[in-house]
Amino acid sequence: MNVLFAIAVTTGILSGVWGWVAVSLGLIGWAGFLGCTAYFACPQGGLKGLLIATLTCCSGVFWAMAIVHGSKLAPEWNMLGYLLTGAVAFLMCIQARQQWLSFVPGTFIGACATFAGGGDWPRVTMSLLVGLLFGYAMKNSGLWLAARGEKARRSQATQRGAESNSAAE
Repeated sequence: MNVLFAIAVTTGILSGVWGWVAVSLGLIGWAGFLGCTAYFACPQGGLKGLLIATLTCCSGVFWAMAIVHGSKLAPEWNMLGYLLTGAVAFLMCIQARQQWLSFVPGTFIGACATFAGGGDWPRVTMSLLVGLLFGYAMKNSGLWLAARGEKARRSQATQRGAESNSAAE
């Protein structure tokens, strides 16, 4: 079984499970899928990639709330929100100088989810975090499934080769 097919199988199954989990726990389904997306998109894989994607998504939630609350300081002056958004977007990018915050798209995913979730940062954060875990499970169970299939295929090929060698003798 090739890797893409295996990841597609596990992602399909776990996406259905995620839908049920999100509803059962009162989480935001689409925000969880953004968490899955962040893990899949992170260039670093494994637990390190999970940690980087988690830290960047959470930092994005923080930055979004800074914009939301900062914009309320002078509600009659709309320009403050625009200036704050520009300054914070700069900070969201420049923080990538730190290895653990180096996945800029994760930061923007967290911020966008927070804005789309109406600033309900606890619910958005929990949805992102559980979604990140699901993304990790989707990809890594698919990689495991593909490796298991490859191992079985090699074992069968070796066994057929051994059988044909003994038949030739």
